[in-house]
Amino acid sequence: MPSDNAIETLGLTKVFRSFWRRTEVRALEDVSIEVPRGTTFGLLGPNGAGKTTFVKLLLACVHPTQGAARIFGREVWEPEARRPVGYLPENHRFPTYMTGVGMLDFYAALSGMQARARKKRIPELLELVDLAKWGRVRLGKYSKGMLQRIGLAQALMHSPQLLILDEPSDGVDPVGRRQIREILHALEERGVTIFINSHLLGEVELFCHEVAILHRGKVALVGKVKELIAGKGYRLSAAGVGGEAESKLRETATATASKDGLLEFQFADRATLNQAIDLLRACDAQIESIAPTTSTLEDVFMRTVQS
Repeated sequence: MPSDNAIETLGLTKVFRSFWRRTEVRALEDVSIEVPRGTTFGLLGPNGAGKTTFVKLLLACVHPTQGAARIFGREVWEPEARRPVGYLPENHRFPTYMTGVGMLDFYAALSGMQARARKKRIPELLELVDLAKWGRVRLGKYSKGMLQRIGLAQALMHSPQLLILDEPSDGVDPVGRRQIREILHALEERGVTIFINSHLLGEVELFCHEVAILHRGKVALVGKVKELIAGKGYRLSAAGVGGEAESKLRETATATASKDGLLEFQFADRATLNQAIDLLRACDAQIESIAPTTSTLEDVFMRTVQS
């Protein structure tokens, strides 16, 4: 059944029980998430939050205790649901005796690609991930960052409609991270849905449009990144603020002295900021700058998991 969502889970729950059923671990509980087609979605959470279990359920590696998961409208246990999926696991282990070309050819054959299609696709992907000169080199001589990039090429072999990436920038230097972001941006522009599981909150903030935060197996927060980090107030810096004016401003704002002698004031809303501007102009103070303040995704994450 066609769906506007690439990924859809409803009440997804997974309980791991011991053999004798005397102990149990609720890895996920009542997780409902929708990932629209063509977007880039980030799954966040501290260690043990259930992120890996969620991905395993999407890939039908484990069965849910309760609830449902669908990919492009199909139940995940249907083989056809997984055909349009490319996957890069965390801490992948490719055979080190293989060359880059050999590994890509092997995994492409496993996915059902014909030899002629593989022969054409492999050079394109090696060029895309900046490993064209390393295709005939054994993987044992690749750095960790190079292994991540060849792993990304592996996930892209069959031109997937949904790309599931587990820590795609792990071990990659800043230049490599930027290259990976550019590759993923190009894929997104072509309509590929990208689902990222990552601890690198700065990378997620730069790239993802929406995120979900898991905490103790439950969805603690879901939203668009821009809305989550949106401005929460205003910062004003000024010089020549007299003692009386400073005292009045401190009644409605927090203030700190900067190194260059300026005073910085933090205001909670625009109305209070405008009142402060009028006061500063009246006392001939010099306003140096005004800027909205924002949270980072890390701030949002820490508030969510510590609440």
